[in-house]
Order: sequence, then C-alpha cells, then structure tokens
Amino acid sequence: MAAESSAVTAAENFFEVAVGSASSVESSFSTGDSLSAEGSFSAERSLSAEGSTSAEGSFSVESSFSDKGSPSTEGSVLGKDSGAGTNSILIIAGEASGDMHGAALVRALREKEPKLELFGIGGDKMAAEGFELIYRIEQMAFLGFTEVVKHLPFILKVQKTLLNEAVKRKIKKVVLIDYPGFNLKIAAEFKKLGIKVVYYIAPQVWAWGQHRVKKLKERTDIVLSVFPFEEKFFRERGVNVRFTGNPLAERIEAHNFLQEEEFRKKWGIEPEKKILAILPGSRKHEVEMILNPALDAAKILEKEFGFQTVVGCADTIDLGLLQQLHPAGGFTAVKGDQFELKKYASFGVVKSGTSTMEAALLEMPMVIVYKTSGLTYQIGKKLIKIGNLGMVNIIAGETIAPELIQNDVTGEKIANKVREVLSTPELMEKQKTGFRRIKENLGEHKASATAAEIILSET
Repeated sequence: MAAESSAVTAAENFFEVAVGSASSVESSFSTGDSLSAEGSFSAERSLSAEGSTSAEGSFSVESSFSDKGSPSTEGSVLGKDSGAGTNSILIIAGEASGDMHGAALVRALREKEPKLELFGIGGDKMAAEGFELIYRIEQMAFLGFTEVVKHLPFILKVQKTLLNEAVKRKIKKVVLIDYPGFNLKIAAEFKKLGIKVVYYIAPQVWAWGQHRVKKLKERTDIVLSVFPFEEKFFRERGVNVRFTGNPLAERIEAHNFLQEEEFRKKWGIEPEKKILAILPGSRKHEVEMILNPALDAAKILEKEFGFQTVVGCADTIDLGLLQQLHPAGGFTAVKGDQFELKKYASFGVVKSGTSTMEAALLEMPMVIVYKTSGLTYQIGKKLIKIGNLGMVNIIAGETIAPELIQNDVTGEKIANKVREVLSTPELMEKQKTGFRRIKENLGEHKASATAAEIILSET
C-alpha cells in the first residue's frame, strides 16, 4: 500500500522490464549462491562456464546457469506436493508493509479455512501466523535501477522457484500483495499456468504508469482495492475490482496500544519531553539516504522546541545500521511499537510510504521526505502523473503535509519546514482536519476478512 515516490515507482517499472527481459534468456541458477543479510551475493558464487559474476553481483545476460537444487533461504521448505490444490494458496508480499497486511490476511483466511496451506514470500509477521516462508522480504528489498540490475540473477531464481512450487503443489490461486515490479511480471506467468490471480493492494497506477492498467486487467482475475477512489478508477477501465476497506485502518483500530507512560518507560524516553519521531523507511537504501539529514534537523529542533528525538526502526532494518550511520548517537531507537511512537509523538519527519498513512490515521503532524539516487530520481520524475508523492496528500486531494524531495532533504531545510508548521496554527489545524477526513473516507470495512471471503468464494 505504500505510496512511494516517483523514484521508487520508476524503479518498479525498470524492475518489471529487467526481469521480463532476463527471463527470456534460457537462464537457470545453481545452488552455490550465498546470501548476505541484505540479500546480496557473495563472491563465492559458483556458475557454469558460460557466465561469471563479481563480488558486486554483476552478470552477463548471455550466462547460462545450472539448475541443481533449491535456493539457500532461511526457513524454506521446498518441494511439497500435497496434492490438495484447492487447499494451497501462494501469497507474495515483497516488503515490510506487505508482511504486515499479509499477516492479517493469513489470519483471516485461516479463520475461515483452518486447513489451508499458505506459503510464499513474507516476513516475520506472516511467519508468526503459520505462513511457510519460501523467501523472506529482507531478501527482496531492492530499490533503484542499480540494485535491481545487481540482483537480477537472484530475482530470476526467486521467480523460477515460486513457479515450480506452484506446479508441484497444484495450487489453484495466488494472492499478490503490492510489490508491483515483481508481482506484475510473475502474474503473467501464473496466468499461463491457468492459476487464478488475486491482486490485493493494487499498484498505484493512477499515480504513475497508467499503461500498466492494461497489464493489470490481463494478468489478474480480480483486484482487491483498499482505497475508495481506486475502485472507481479501475472499474472505469474495465478491471474486475472490489473495494475491501483499508487494512491499515483496520489494523490500527484493532491494535492494543501501550499506555503512553508504559511506552516511554519501556524505551527509556523521558516522561516530560515532547517526542520528535524520525521515520526513515523500511529499506536499507532509504535509511542511508534519509537518517542523517533528519537527525541533523532534529538537533536544531531539539534546541528550539525542547524535543527529544526518537527514531522508528522498521522490522526489516537492523538497529546496528542506525548506530553505524550515526555513531554520535543523541537519539533513542524504537523497534516495534511503531503505532505507539506515532500516537504519542508531537511531530514526525516521515519517509514517503506506508508510514505517512499510519501517521495520518494516528493524527501525528508531519513533514514528508524522500531521497533516492540521482539517476533513479531523474527517470522517476518523467513517469509520475500526479502533483504529490505522499499518500496522505493524494487522498486528501491537496497538500496537507509538506513534502521535501531529493536535494531539499537537508537538515536545515527539514528544520525550516517543521518550524514553519509548528509555528503556524493554521497549518497544524489543516493537517488535523485533513487526517480526520482521510479516516472518514476509508470507512469502517473489515478489510482482511472481506479480502479473505472474496479470495475463498469468488476466485
């Protein structure tokens, strides 16, 4: 559901093109691959004589790889052949927000059909619901053109493995959650196999790449929309679509919040000081780009407004990365309890994406930031079709939360924009009013239960 910047969506366009082009080559992979924590290849990778790879993971498209086994993935169990077919559903969630919504969907599916075999790509939250991980979201965290090219051999291996598993387990349907660069490509392959394709949390083609609507229509049996305006957009273009409600709104409504005093005590946050939340993203590349300028701004704002700085660390990010990027410290890091952080913070500097929606639903005033590589950004600018990048602004139909993009993401400029909002009551009120309007627009649907019902009964 994350409303990423034009840079991210441009990368996703490239992702699909790159995977599609490389898939046309007769390439298959050996099992000599060794994955690091970030999912990159080690230099010990063994290939056939026709191809070679460097420590950085570069490769030749002409390479022909051997195919002698399953990938080396943590917690994978490959090759099952249950023969059940109708009791097996493959789910692909490629990033942190997808894992969160995927976990709720897995739970809802199991409540309706306890014996369902659910497997595919996910994270810790989905695994906690009994989902079988073939690959982990941490292994799929590719952002930008260079990253996609560098990891193309691994991406193709993932695609091939999932298609093989679908055939072995005789699945009848697959559920794709967001992650369009990968999912739109593999959707076409599932359709060729006669497998029904459900797309839950659709690509934001109304914001970018409207040429993809035709692909979405051709490669899916039904699209499950999570925003009311999306349903109208897709239906007008002939896509079979249903609005389920919004899973993030559902999740926040059902969350059992810690009391503020308990939350502060748990994380060593001073009881009297206001919290400035820094939310730098769920991908390593994003954190590397955004953390330091955001913390530079925080230093200025602490002196002026008496804030204490708390950095929200996504499940996909190692806490050690924060210390590595900013060894001077001067902040408290919170991993987990992200809803509490947004609920009790007085203000936030938030990377464009799912966190902006969470902040809006929890009524945390914010400035939205995004920064990526120069090449990715320049290409992305040519693809974006709307004026704003933050989902909260797109849904509101106006800029309620200021946005700072690319070269404007500096400590000084972030501090200036935060100061402007905090010092202008009308701007603070505009955000609060806008956030309440967003809540009303999303309605009270039970998204996960509705999606599960449609997946089981209408596909």
